[in-house]
Amino acid sequence: METRSDTTLTTPSAQWRWPAVHPEGRKFVVIAAGITALLYIVHLHVLAWPMVGVTAWVAAFFRDPIRSVPQGKGLIVSPADGLVTMIQEVEPPFELGGEGGLPPGPCLRVSIFMSVFDVHINRAPISGAVSRVVYIAGKFLNASLDKASEENERQHFLMTGSDGTLVGFTQIAGLVARRIVPFVKSGDTVAVGQRVGLIRFGSRVDVYLPAGTAAKVTPGQRSIAGETILGRIGDSEPASGVAQ
Repeated sequence: METRSDTTLTTPSAQWRWPAVHPEGRKFVVIAAGITALLYIVHLHVLAWPMVGVTAWVAAFFRDPIRSVPQGKGLIVSPADGLVTMIQEVEPPFELGGEGGLPPGPCLRVSIFMSVFDVHINRAPISGAVSRVVYIAGKFLNASLDKASEENERQHFLMTGSDGTLVGFTQIAGLVARRIVPFVKSGDTVAVGQRVGLIRFGSRVDVYLPAGTAAKVTPGQRSIAGETILGRIGDSEPASGVAQ
């Protein structure tokens, strides 16, 4: 006798919700709200109303949305929200090279520019150990300039995957950004997509892909931290795109 199953295959549903404000930014929201309240109390309404907008913007800047992180062997996900501005073959930074660091020779660098309207919390591009964290004081040039990667305030991370794969990325301060805040330290173990730090008020993140790994994004594309796949380790087929 033929039987029929009435079981229906379902997948989890997702719902939109307001993103939380990261604890690192709550004090700034409180300060902005306090200034707004003070201006209102002293009847400087012409200044109080613009400060309402400033307070809302500060809360939005430090928003910390939940991300759905792709899982798969060899995936490198974006550590930053923003615009992919450059994909270039370059020598890795001195701070990420040397013994136990990225090997000498050109590697592919993917640069992601974060405007003041983007989420500024950065996430781990792969799972593994944080084997190196190096902070460099520097200038505050426009983060979209190529020389910003060598002259601006920046913080380098070197990550080692469980298979020994090395992936480096750098947080770079910009014209407005004046503070790079790490959430992890050398020796920590993190999961892909885990929050590792933030940059306050506009900046850039450079990601150094392993040799033989092509970028799966194109210049002009927008990336989402913890979700957009920048590359797959060992996959040398680059992505192509058309602006329209």
